[in-house]
Amino acid sequence: MKKKPNVMVILTDDQGYGDLSRTGNTNLATPHIDALAEEGAVLNNFFVQPLCAPTRSEFLTGRYYSRTGVRGVTRRAERINLDEKTIGDLFLENGYKTGCFGKWHSGLQYPYHPNGRGFEEFIGYCCGHWSHYFDSTIEHNGKEYQSEGYLTDALTDGAIDFIKQNKDHPFFCYIPLNTPHSPFQVPDKYFNRFTNENVKLRADEPEREDLLRTRSVLAMCENIDWNVGRLLQTLDDLKLMEDTIIVYFSDNGPNTVRWNGGMQGIKGDVEEGGVKSPCSITWKNHIPKGLSIDEIAGAIDLLPTLTSLTATPLTTHKPLDGFDITPLLFGKKELYPNRLIFAKKVTSTHEQSIISVRSNTFRAGGRLKGLYDMTKDIGQHQDISQEHPDTFATLTRAINDFDNSLPKEVSDPSIPVGYEAFPYTDLPAQDADLKGKLTWSSIHPNASYIVHWRDIKDTLSWAIDVQQAGHYLVELKYTCEKSSIGTALQLTFGDHTLQGRLLESYESEIKDQEDRVMREESYDKAFYTMVLGSIYLPHVKGLLTLQATSMTGNHVCDLRGIRLVLQSNNAIL
Repeated sequence: MKKKPNVMVILTDDQGYGDLSRTGNTNLATPHIDALAEEGAVLNNFFVQPLCAPTRSEFLTGRYYSRTGVRGVTRRAERINLDEKTIGDLFLENGYKTGCFGKWHSGLQYPYHPNGRGFEEFIGYCCGHWSHYFDSTIEHNGKEYQSEGYLTDALTDGAIDFIKQNKDHPFFCYIPLNTPHSPFQVPDKYFNRFTNENVKLRADEPEREDLLRTRSVLAMCENIDWNVGRLLQTLDDLKLMEDTIIVYFSDNGPNTVRWNGGMQGIKGDVEEGGVKSPCSITWKNHIPKGLSIDEIAGAIDLLPTLTSLTATPLTTHKPLDGFDITPLLFGKKELYPNRLIFAKKVTSTHEQSIISVRSNTFRAGGRLKGLYDMTKDIGQHQDISQEHPDTFATLTRAINDFDNSLPKEVSDPSIPVGYEAFPYTDLPAQDADLKGKLTWSSIHPNASYIVHWRDIKDTLSWAIDVQQAGHYLVELKYTCEKSSIGTALQLTFGDHTLQGRLLESYESEIKDQEDRVMREESYDKAFYTMVLGSIYLPHVKGLLTLQATSMTGNHVCDLRGIRLVLQSNNAIL
């Protein structure tokens, strides 16, 4: 029986359409990514959402992100509802070995964790961004460890090992790399290639461009290209190129103001530049080499397309928004529908929706609110809604109908706790509700920690949903000064309480030496892990609250979070 084709999906983080040499950027060289595209099909009008988690949701489910429970990028708004079936689930059910290597950003705690969404192997981090890219503390299937060297290289190492281990078995290898998302950290051998003089292609508004950020991004993109080359060489060495479907794309527009082919908008915007992604699909000696596709397609199409190419049963049980684009890949354009693709800005629940719609010719809506001919006006400079009132009315109506079709209810934000199959539950600072004068170490909660803990009235709480009653070991991740030794802490869940003390001081330096640019997100530092004790948690929903009951110094600690570990031998079923 012939082996099913393998699938390798490479997703980059905050890489704009214009961040490749194949899309016209002469500031850098991306020969491996370019060659990969030349060997297969280039989708010239491939669209994603304007932020990370929404796009990941659409790739994983084939459905617009607002239908899947995703409504943001942090504090559990990035989670995909548990009744959604993912592409990992589908390939695992079809006998594939499945692995994810990189930034997950679709739910931190199991079963939102990749090990609960169809991926047997996971190396990386689940948070929306990571705070340090050298010798990073990441995880392997829930267990933390320190990786070696530059993080993008280490994630690629994990993917290569997975491919080698499964070379004789069909595999689905998802590689959501972490760059060029900030922090802007990159090895010298890449960064030193770029000087201000080397950045000849500039943003349309060069006065808004930070050249140091641009140089950092260019260097990070060349490192991505080197790692793509390593992946392709691995497939070639194992004689798997003809047996592997390879997808390459990015999750949103560029994360800084820089050259992006003259398009309007960057990351966060629903204009063309915020949602156009450089996508290629390669399957050597199957998909025609050098194929150029102008019809619109998007991240929502990858699930139905990859399942079609691999004859994987489509047992999602929910209607897909995406289309199978295989007719475009094999010269049967007449079978491809005339369709629309929507982009929705992430907004809070009380804000009005900002949505744009793209057809093969036009874009309407969004911040600009007009109608633009994208075949002639890629920068969206000329509003032609008055010249084409019927088209504008049709697309405006489509936007309203789409918005009205989206669910308005918010998913339960509780964190599930207590699975025998995955006994670890991390409760990070970013997911806590803070009272008193507590704050996060950054205005961006992802990968942050609690600071300014100086009062016994201050509390932090996590809304949890205990799946299995039992005793849970509680680990505390913190730093504190010697004067804080002996500070008493209390963890409470309903009538159940755990009391303990800080028994060790631990101070560590902020890791900022590798930063090329001043950052907005939290800096990283090493944290000490202490076992606070064991607490009994009944099978109910409630608030798990941590506070200091007495202080020995002026400061309790900086807290990265707590980890609950289900003690299976004491569990009450």
